[in-house]
Amino acid sequence: MKNLLDILRWSEEYFKKYSFSKPRLEAEKVISYVLSIDRILLYAEYDRPLVDDERIRIKRYILQMIKKKIGFDELLKEEKIENKDNKITIDLDRAKIEKTYRKEFLELLTKSIIYLKKYGSKEAKLDAEHVFSYILKVSRMEMTLKFERGITEEEKKEIRRMLVEIGKNKKPLQYVLGFEEFYGYKFYVDESVLIPRSETELLVERCIKLMDKIEEPKILDIGSGSGAISISLGKKLPKSMVLGVDISEKALNVANKNKLENDATNVKFIKSDILKDVEYKKFNLIVSNPPYIPDYEYEVLEEKVLKYEPKLALTAPNNGLYFYEEISKNAPDHLVKGGYLAFEIGYNQGKAVKKIMEKNDFLNVEVYYDYAEHERMVIGKLNR
Repeated sequence: MKNLLDILRWSEEYFKKYSFSKPRLEAEKVISYVLSIDRILLYAEYDRPLVDDERIRIKRYILQMIKKKIGFDELLKEEKIENKDNKITIDLDRAKIEKTYRKEFLELLTKSIIYLKKYGSKEAKLDAEHVFSYILKVSRMEMTLKFERGITEEEKKEIRRMLVEIGKNKKPLQYVLGFEEFYGYKFYVDESVLIPRSETELLVERCIKLMDKIEEPKILDIGSGSGAISISLGKKLPKSMVLGVDISEKALNVANKNKLENDATNVKFIKSDILKDVEYKKFNLIVSNPPYIPDYEYEVLEEKVLKYEPKLALTAPNNGLYFYEEISKNAPDHLVKGGYLAFEIGYNQGKAVKKIMEKNDFLNVEVYYDYAEHERMVIGKLNR
């Protein structure tokens, strides 16, 4: 019986064997009491592993109930009346055990942070906390404020594996965990797609505002990657139709997995080299976060980016401007009159991309900045 669900099933069957009238209810009462969890939350933490002390206490209560042929509520009443001193001792023992567990947890977390710092992690504390939170199945806040159970050997082994990947092997945390949060949604990621960045959320926010007053907007996302932009727009604009295109089959597989995960029924993904296989001609918005890093800048990127993130999704010819030129040139044939074209750009590409868009009949072209005051977006409106 490795986890909560296993011992819940075992307890229920045990109570059935001895003819208890409500075996599942009695099992839930015992386990929730021992684990200090509300009964309603037991199934939310069904895969939580139990330490030896917890399993022993659960079995002790069940055997007492069977021996005395009474329910758990009645057993607790007897304990309060007959064993006040013993209850104090039990509570003190529990507090002592929890204190020991807490100390072990903090020591392990501290050592993990030191390990990541040793290998040059810029966010060692944050990365370690995310790993522990993921493996121990508890929120970072709850974990750092009140974590008072033992960590199993299996959990320690998995924590060590992930720390080696992040520290020694320089693998990005998101690829190690297998997901990233973006615009309030969870996105699976692997090495076939770029990790969604928080700066790109600003582009999504701008696009939502542009489409907010259109009844049923039609949106095209070029170079959709993990599907973060497409799916976020589809979820926030539920009456929209969103088409995401990418040239990579592997990226499209990830995007479709994220579509299912986030139940984005109004989003579709197809394979296309930019606009070549896009037949629809009346989009209200075309948005793209294309590859824009010049080849000469690629080699100076962080080691973990160079080692793991797909170069195809990062670099572009012509000083990083190739895709802006190709999309701006062909976008007018796929937009309604007054439709919008919105780009994410590199930190110094605003002026060049604005010029490209204006050359291709886009008006009111504006460059927008991110929170670090870097050029981040260029958006314009079609003048035909």
